[in-house]
Amino acid sequence: MSRIAAVCCALPPHRHRQEDLAAATAEFCAIPWSRRGLVDRLYANAGVRTRHTMLPLADYKQLDGLGPTNDLYIEHATDLGAQAVDRALRQAGVRAQDVDLFVTTSVTGVAVPSLDARLVPRLGMRGDVRRVPLFGLGCVGGAAGLARIHDHLRGWPEHTAVLLAVELCTLSVPLTEPAVPDLVGSALFGDGAAAVVVRGAGLADAAEQPARLGSTGPESADREAPGPDSARLGSADVGSADAEPLDRSLRVLATHSELCPDTHDLLGWHLGTGGFRIVLSAELAVVLERELGGVVQRFLAANGLQIPDIAGWVVHPGGPKVIDAVRDALGLSEEQVATARASLAEVGNLSSASVLHVLRKTLAEPDAPSGPLVMVGLGPGVSIELLLLERRG
Repeated sequence: MSRIAAVCCALPPHRHRQEDLAAATAEFCAIPWSRRGLVDRLYANAGVRTRHTMLPLADYKQLDGLGPTNDLYIEHATDLGAQAVDRALRQAGVRAQDVDLFVTTSVTGVAVPSLDARLVPRLGMRGDVRRVPLFGLGCVGGAAGLARIHDHLRGWPEHTAVLLAVELCTLSVPLTEPAVPDLVGSALFGDGAAAVVVRGAGLADAAEQPARLGSTGPESADREAPGPDSARLGSADVGSADAEPLDRSLRVLATHSELCPDTHDLLGWHLGTGGFRIVLSAELAVVLERELGGVVQRFLAANGLQIPDIAGWVVHPGGPKVIDAVRDALGLSEEQVATARASLAEVGNLSSASVLHVLRKTLAEPDAPSGPLVMVGLGPGVSIELLLLERRG
């Protein structure tokens, strides 16, 4: 069994109310007044209160084509990713040079050399660290990356691994002729990063004790300075729970991956001359409600469990309808998906980083029960990624 030693999130400094983002989208996309009511309804029904953007709002109107926009992605995704990984390593009490495997996942830009190659020297990792950049997994990337790390650590139990999920979704704002799926996506997605440190079962427990942050200078402080667009919403406090080390043991017990048949055209990106445009079908929630229950039940049965045995659910907050579909497919209560809804409301859908943000919130809850947890990752394909975790008191 591999052990999760740290989960940390990093959010950009610019934090906005959902209604302000609706107004900005209408302006930047030149939405006619006849469609302004549609924009307001989509944003109001997205289950989002606030989101973070990497750029100040005014800068989005100046985005100029795929090349310059992708250059911004490389610059800012590298910076934000470095923050998340540095925090996670400090929280876990692990030195960068002791990392053996570095997995990165992102789908909101393209970098060659990949983000991990740019981050290895910046973070002080060894030159011979194994690197696995993942692209194309979309929202399921955080769960899939964590699962693939667990697979590696089963074969290399004395290794330490780091997962980074970083997404700058707002760089794909549809500035020209936005269709309804474009507007739905622009109402849901925000920017952010999450990093996880995972240690193999062969490492001595004494070497795994997490170190508290705050003793190594200003870079260790797990807070963001509020940006000029933060509108006094307290963005300096977002993610401050990351400053506390994990106070319980969290282990990965098992994983499962599944592709739903004939669903590859329901969710994804279409790359055009103007950049990425979202592919999003209303059938996504229908497919999830139809397929997910059986997949989860079979996975749990293979591990001697049933749905009522699970103490907590770490659900990807894809949107209100996606959360509803997971709840209904698994027969869960509203309370059991409340953390996913809270994550969506606080930061929006962070694509691959979202389910890790939910995991961090789950671990930070002081009254969360011990026992088995299930992470449910969802993404293009339609793909389902499940992880069985165990939280010990």
